Amino acid sequence: MNTLKTTVLLALLTALFMGIGLLLGGEGGMVIALIFSVGLNFSMYWFSDKLILKAYRAEELSEEEAPEIHRVVSNLAEKASIPKPQVYMIPDKMPNAFATGRNPRHAAVAVTKGLTQILDSNELEAVLAHEISHVINRDTLISVIAASLAGAISMLAVMARWGAIFGGRRRRGGNIFVVLALSIIAPLAAAVIQMAISRGREYKADRGAGELTGRPMALASALKKLEAQNHREAQQPTQQATAHMFIVNPFSSSGRQRAPRQRSSSNLFSTHPPVQKRVEELEKMARGL
Repeated sequence: MNTLKTTVLLALLTALFMGIGLLLGGEGGMVIALIFSVGLNFSMYWFSDKLILKAYRAEELSEEEAPEIHRVVSNLAEKASIPKPQVYMIPDKMPNAFATGRNPRHAAVAVTKGLTQILDSNELEAVLAHEISHVINRDTLISVIAASLAGAISMLAVMARWGAIFGGRRRRGGNIFVVLALSIIAPLAAAVIQMAISRGREYKADRGAGELTGRPMALASALKKLEAQNHREAQQPTQQATAHMFIVNPFSSSGRQRAPRQRSSSNLFSTHPPVQKRVEELEKMARGL
């Protein structure tokens, strides 16, 4: 299923580039856009995970530097019958984590420095198990492609807007209002794609973490700590295009408590399901165990 989703996302990206190329440059622009999108698709498949790790200044951790994290990742990978993912540290105080890689043989788990400072050993294991579950479910490739797609759509929107401002295809009968409408709709489409991909897979990875560790309430406790810390901190260390990759939404930080109506509206357009709902599902799982 994820292979089909990946193919659809890449096809969608190609179609978007070709559409923008046609609007801005006619048939010649469409050909150029096709060539560019093919190159981008190739790069996303093979290199997007490395680019995202580099974007967050993540550094690979040796076993000597982080023996406990490596031990946990090794045990979880052995339980899941997958190769051990590489382990990276992001030098940021905001507690969070994500997994990346095109398949289980080329996977990596990244945690922020802040994550290791606020969680106990069981909670840290639960968070790493959540990320390992993404690797098992092969969510990691579609996740980085969705991030790249969201970034590309935003770039296309900017291109369309500037193309409309400076003329675009008006001399050849093109419709400036179509271009302007596309520049407005495209970012909304990117957000919808991220929500559609991220929400369901977070519940599935939560369940997978509970099964791997046998302690679903450890993950519930970790999620509550991460959510509380995000609300206390005003920092937002990520870009919106990659927010769906993290275990909790890094853009939920507000620095203040919001009214229920504001929280409801925010949850509607969030890349993640509400932490409270995830905790409730984990509590049901714990009762079952």
